[in-house]
Amino acid sequence: MSDPENTPAPQSEQDSSSPPPAQDQPVAADAKLGPAGVSFSIWPPTQRTRDAVITRLIETLSSPSVLSKRYGTMSPDEASTAARQIEDEAFSVAASSAASDNDGIEILQVYSKEISKRMLDTVKAKSTTASAAVDIGTPASDAAPAPAADGDSAAGAESET
Repeated sequence: MSDPENTPAPQSEQDSSSPPPAQDQPVAADAKLGPAGVSFSIWPPTQRTRDAVITRLIETLSSPSVLSKRYGTMSPDEASTAARQIEDEAFSVAASSAASDNDGIEILQVYSKEISKRMLDTVKAKSTTASAAVDIGTPASDAAPAPAADGDSAAGAESET
C-alpha cells in the first residue's frame, strides 16, 4: 500500500525543470555551454592531423584496396608525392572557403570532400596515362572504331561503295 503523495514523481516530471549537467557528456556539448565552458576548434587541423591524413593517403594509394583493383596502385614514392599534393590543395581550398561565420564542421567537410575528389582524380589520371602508354604499342587498325553518330554512319557507308 503505497501512498500516492509519498510516491516519487516519474522521471519525465522531474526533468521538466533544468536537469543537472551529466558528467559523461562529450566535450563538444561542453563547448556549447558558453564562455565559462571548455571550447575547442576543429579548424584548422593541427599539423599532426594533416600528417596523419597524408600517411593514410599514401597507404590508400600504394596498397591493394577497392580503389587499386579498379585503378591500380602507385609506388610508395609516387603515392607520397601525390598524397602531399592532394592534402595541400584540399587544405587550401577549404581554408579559402572558411568565413568567420562558418562552422568548423562545415569547413572540415569541404576539406574531406576535396581530399576524396582529388584522390579519385589522381588515380583516374594515372590509370588513363598507364592505359594510354599500353595503347601506344597497339596499331590503329587493331583498335576498335569509334562509334559514329547516326548521320555519319550512312555517309560512311556510301563513301565505301
